[in-house]
Amino acid sequence: MDIVPESAADGLDQLRAMLAEGRQPPIGETLAFSLVEVDRGHAVFEGTPDISVYNPIGSVHGGYAATLLDSACGVAVHSSLTVDQRYTTLELKVSYLRGLSDASGTVRAVGRVTSMGRRVAFAEATLHDGEGRLCATATSTLLVFEHPQ
Repeated sequence: MDIVPESAADGLDQLRAMLAEGRQPPIGETLAFSLVEVDRGHAVFEGTPDISVYNPIGSVHGGYAATLLDSACGVAVHSSLTVDQRYTTLELKVSYLRGLSDASGTVRAVGRVTSMGRRVAFAEATLHDGEGRLCATATSTLLVFEHPQ
């Protein structure tokens, strides 16, 4: 599946087209979460964790929260790219504040670009549970690079 179509569309237009066509990033299909909102420098993912993402100690694996946060940061940056740019995460720092379980309800990861340069972008994200409680935060450094059409 080609998530980033080879076209004259910038990052925001690519993401809006993907949503309009009913497509989601494949990782979201794997972990049952979805991109639900996107604007320039802003992205929101939602998912409802269940026991399929539990770790051996009986709670949602930290990687589930980290993946939602990384996705929110990355897509926020993606929405700020020009036609010939791509990105990749260089660093992700996650702080876990509250554990998740199958009783957490629909969790919401909100990502936003804090600085967008020609070669490096910085983003942050928050993850709230279904009751609106802050469960985790993340900061991310992303490499921005040229990708010829």
